Amino acid sequence: MRRGRSTILAILLVAPLMMARPAQAVDQPFDAGLMRLAEVLGSLHFLRNLCGEKGDQWRGLMERLLAAENPDEERRARFVANFNRGYRSFEGTYTSCTASATEAIGRYTVEGETLARELAARYGN
Repeated sequence: MRRGRSTILAILLVAPLMMARPAQAVDQPFDAGLMRLAEVLGSLHFLRNLCGEKGDQWRGLMERLLAAENPDEERRARFVANFNRGYRSFEGTYTSCTASATEAIGRYTVEGETLARELAARYGN
């Protein structure tokens, strides 16, 4: 649970920093990291619920990221597609919580924390 809170904190730190920049029609240098973060959030949304954490915490974080970014329709669709890809990549693999699903949760939590910190450090104000 502590890692989940760290991830939330890191994402909450990134979101306001991204809001300060003007909207752009072209891809920003940080877009690849944000798209990967969306995919990680989708993966965690599926895996955490599979392993007993009921709720929409990870989807809620994705919604906050979208609100902070305020993307145009095309970019929003890419965010959503990445979130859904993360969700579906595990939905097709796991039907119950296993040791490997728990290990994946740990890996994706660390990756999400790292992405959020790196994005904030590199592109934050």
